[in-house]
Amino acid sequence: MVHSRAAHYSAQDFRQRAAQEHLNDAVAEYGDHMLNPDLRKMIVEQRLRDAAVLIPVVDHGDASTVILTKRAEKLKSHSGQIAFPGGRIDPTDLSPEAAALRETSEEIGLTSDHIEIIGRLPDYVTGSGYRIAPVLGIVRPGFHLSLNADEVDDIFEVPLGFLMDPANHDRASRTWQDQERFFYAMPYEERYIWGVTAGIIRALYERLYT
Repeated sequence: MVHSRAAHYSAQDFRQRAAQEHLNDAVAEYGDHMLNPDLRKMIVEQRLRDAAVLIPVVDHGDASTVILTKRAEKLKSHSGQIAFPGGRIDPTDLSPEAAALRETSEEIGLTSDHIEIIGRLPDYVTGSGYRIAPVLGIVRPGFHLSLNADEVDDIFEVPLGFLMDPANHDRASRTWQDQERFFYAMPYEERYIWGVTAGIIRALYERLYT
């Protein structure tokens, strides 16, 4: 049986890939230092704050998409940047998965009854001092979103096939503290997906689609 290229990026295929992979592998290491090896010691060994994000893949058959947000411009950190729904893990959260679901509901009104958790990538560490648990979820269509204006300016969907195509993974750089720092960028239409979000997307690609 010949599978179409589109089926390669269906939610069902995504679920199967996650099931076949030992996703939460503590030995694996992902983070901002992957493109900046000189930062590894500073990032990996510092005291990191725990956070979780949801990678929400919407089951549109062979045309599955990923929900992303634009962080509110008024936020003090990472304002206006493209992000997955998520945030810090609270002491009352029973797990990273619970934190990701809570934050997703609070930020964009997507509730857990529409989400099937299928796994978790290894943690992603950031130069801004976070250890992020990327939680994988498949979203059943029929949901209604409502953004929290205190945290989110916009919500949009990007085809999974676009994000999992390495041709769309640009290696960009900026000068920070007089040194050139590298990061992934994935421009999509008028959106500029970069930094930690693009790094997590790249980790998802390397883990499940290579």
